[in-house]
This record gives sequence, C-alpha cells and structure tokens, in this order.
Amino acid sequence: MFSHLPSLQLLLLNSNSFTVIRDDAFAGLFHLEYLFIEGNKIETISRNAFRGLRDLTHLSLANNHLKALPRDVFSDLDSLIELDLRGNKFECDCKAKWLFLWLKMTNSTVSDVLCIGPAEYQDKKLNDVTSFDYECTTTDFVVHQILPYQSVSVDTFNSKNDVFVAIAQPSMENCMVLEWDHIEMNFRSYDNITGQSIVGCKAILVGDQVFVVVAQLFGGSHIYKYDESWTKFVKFQDIEVSRISKPNDIELFEIDSEMFFVIADSSKAGLSTVYKWNNKGFYSYQSLHEWFRDTDAEFLDIDGKSHLILSSRSQVPIILQWNKVSKKFVPHSEIPNMEDVLAVKSFRMQDNLYITLTRFIGDSRVMKWNSKQFVEIQALPSRGAMTLQPFSFKNNYYLALGSDYTFSQIYQWDGEKKIFRLFKEIYVQAPRSFTAVSTDRRDFFFASSFKGNTQIFEHIVIDLSL
Repeated sequence: MFSHLPSLQLLLLNSNSFTVIRDDAFAGLFHLEYLFIEGNKIETISRNAFRGLRDLTHLSLANNHLKALPRDVFSDLDSLIELDLRGNKFECDCKAKWLFLWLKMTNSTVSDVLCIGPAEYQDKKLNDVTSFDYECTTTDFVVHQILPYQSVSVDTFNSKNDVFVAIAQPSMENCMVLEWDHIEMNFRSYDNITGQSIVGCKAILVGDQVFVVVAQLFGGSHIYKYDESWTKFVKFQDIEVSRISKPNDIELFEIDSEMFFVIADSSKAGLSTVYKWNNKGFYSYQSLHEWFRDTDAEFLDIDGKSHLILSSRSQVPIILQWNKVSKKFVPHSEIPNMEDVLAVKSFRMQDNLYITLTRFIGDSRVMKWNSKQFVEIQALPSRGAMTLQPFSFKNNYYLALGSDYTFSQIYQWDGEKKIFRLFKEIYVQAPRSFTAVSTDRRDFFFASSFKGNTQIFEHIVIDLSL
C-alpha cells in the first residue's frame, strides 16, 4: 500500500487496533524517517517487518502488548537514532538475549525495557539481567544416519587423523569397519572382517599398528591386524578356545605403559582372561576366576590404583585390584546387594568417580565412590534393560538406558539436584550398546540394535535465544 509513496518521511499509525506487523509491511518507504505505531494491540512483529527502512531515524512501538521481539528485527535500521519501547513488558528470558546484547552495542537511544518475567526480574529493567549464557542453550539428539543392519556392539578408534568404528554383526557374521567421510559428512564402509556369530569387535592401537580383537561365540576368537599392503585387516592371531568359550565383553586398558585387554566369559566352562602385548603378539597373562558366568569387565582407576570390576549373572560384582609386586589382579572387595548385574560402566564427573550398574530385572543403579566404597546416589527403573551407558559431550553428561520392552531413555545430569533426569526417549529395537563418537567437531552416538537397524544420533546444541 506504500509502493507509490517513496518520498514519505513521517508515518503515524497511533491508536489503532493492529495486533501484528508482518514481513515487509513498509516496503516502498525508502526515505521514511519517522515511524510511530503507538497505542495499538501489537503482540507479534515478524523478523523482517522493518526491512528496507535504511533512512529511519525514529521508531516508536510504545504502549503495545509486546512481550518479545524476533532476533535482529532492527538489523536493517542503519540510521536509527531513537527507539521507544515504553509501555511494553517483556519476557526477559532466552528470547530476549539478543535484545539484551543489542542494547549494550547500539548507538541508538532506547527507552527502558521493562520485564514482566521471569519472577526474579519482574518490573526490573532488561539491562539489569545478569547473564543468559547458561540458561539459553539446550541440547538434543537427532537421527543423523541409519545403518540397515543389526548389531550388538560398536567400538571407535582413531588412526592417522581419521575416525573409525568397528561394529559387531552376529546375524551377518561380520565385523564391519566404518570410516568417517570428511566430505560427505557421514560414516561409510571401510573394511569387513567375516567370522561366525561375532559378538564383539575391539580395536587396539600399538604404536602405528592397528589390531581388532574379534570375539565369537563359535569357531574361536581371533585378533586381526591392519595390513597396509593389502589395505585391509588380516588374521594375526588366534585366542585359545579352551579359555574363551562364550565371550561377552572386551575391555582394553594400560598399566605402567604396558597394553592389556580382558575378555569376560559368560560360560561356566570359560575363564575370564587378561591378555598382554609382548611386542610380538598378545598372550594370556592371567585367568581371573572361573565358573562365575562373567558378563562384563570394567577397568577403572580408584584413588590412583588400577582396578577391574567383573559383573556376573551368578554373584554380586567383584572388584579386583592390581598388585604392583606380583603384577596381577587380586580380589579386593565387592559391591554388595547387587545380584544379577549385566554390566558395570565407570565415568568421571567434576573430579568424582561414578559407576552405573545395568540390571535386566529390577532397578539399575548409579553409584559414587566416597573414598571407601561405592554408595548409591540414584536408582533407575530398568525392566528389560541390557545396557546403561554413560557418555558426555561438551560438558553435558548423559546416561543411555536401553530396554527390550519400551523406548530407550536418555538421562541428563542435573547439576543442581545432583541426579540424572529423564531428557529424551528414542526408539531402538532391542538395544545392546550405546557408543559415543566425535569427529570434525561433531558428536554422535551409535545405538546398536539386536532386532532392527543400527542408528547414529547426532548431539546438537540449540541456542534458545534464536
């Protein structure tokens, strides 16, 4: 309606009943200097409402019903000298963050911006708000890539500035190795190690050598080594069938600059065994115990000393401590009243040591080390759970609880309440592992599925002030 008024310099729209100002509402008013829209019922202004008004010097939106303004709504007003926002009361929350920063940077004279909320800022000026930094970001997990196959475990490793993952696929009898594609920005096939009912693929880096321990339910377990000349993984070594009968978990660790891994064996006939690198290969170093159907092994540092926690279907988790004289693990203690634990995972947060204990029946637990023992800080309902995995991205701490009977749940640490709160639910069929992977300043986690597709979720940070 203003297209034929290019020379108009003053426009008064006071005391009407306008409720909205939409994009390009003043198109054609190239030389407008004064715009007054006072005493209306305006609640909403579109981001590009004032686009093109580069000669505007005075703008009044006084005495309307404004509680928020869209980010950069004044970005086109290069000549603005005075802005009047009196008679409006703003929600001084994250949506006002940009305005808070703009008020500190602009050379224009701006009337006081009063707050109606939150409660602590009611009837105060926006300039008096202390900070928006913490309150104005949140996070989310969105599906980045779907891999059309089932899996039970995912391991990640870095080699020559590239990021790889090794995925155990028992139904396809594969250990699939994927590589992050820096151009396509997704994970693509790199190599494939074939076997029989593979339940675990664990990468071990020794100098510039890359090995993958492939644990199998049938046909014995093996170690493969990456061969540069063949540009693929080739069999390097067998693992004794007599010791490892039904592998359930592989844990890699280092003590005094020496490389070890342990395989937890869940068969009554098997032996959970520690293997050590001797510059030529890996040999069996210590059998931990037998007849206990171990389901998981977790290596952790407790008060500067190396420990292993073994979880089992037939007894409470036991803690083994590394003896520096004998250079072997010896029984140290146990975690009482926690029978039938499928897995134990450790993590550190704010210099404190925590563990999670996964239980298929009953509640899973989060426990904290108090310098003497692990004490419970939270119980999580977990009927049907096979994995409770801690991970963190950008100082955000999470737990992923996978369930066979319902949606998997992601919990986030609440620093004020000192507990994990339910953050998001995701649908993964029969999840068996959650693995965090970071590359190119992007963060992902792989959700393996025993009955469906393997999913890759990306962790994103959302600025609520946008």
